[in-house]
Amino acid sequence: MTAFYTPDEASAAEAIAAIGDELSTFDDWMDRYEFIIELGRKLPPYPEAWQDEAHRVQGCQSQVWLASEVQDGKLWFTGASDAAIVSGLVALVLRVFSGRGKAEILATPSKFLHDLGLIGALSSNRGNGVAAMVERIHAIAKAA
Repeated sequence: MTAFYTPDEASAAEAIAAIGDELSTFDDWMDRYEFIIELGRKLPPYPEAWQDEAHRVQGCQSQVWLASEVQDGKLWFTGASDAAIVSGLVALVLRVFSGRGKAEILATPSKFLHDLGLIGALSSNRGNGVAAMVERIHAIAKAA
């Protein structure tokens, strides 16, 4: 399961709170962008074999791929993008949703992205893409 993201926080709510705390340490959005880009660089390597249409997230301005597996009653996710800032956004989304149970995933709407100020700070296409990632995660959870 090395390709799948393992968050440090025990719950989605804790991950969202931690992300909010981390983002609040920066005074401007350029510093926040650099922080987000660095998170993307730390993502587990995404298997090249999964960079295909079956794993591609539709609605994203950049290429974004998302894969999942169920293990021990939890859904594990991995993802990648061809754009640095989007890779960081993938890392944030995976931090919230990966390693969580179906009920917790479905109880965590994409609203947290807006609450953290991420959607307002991004271009509308990037914001739509991040929301599309969360919708895909919810669809995977519903089907699990």
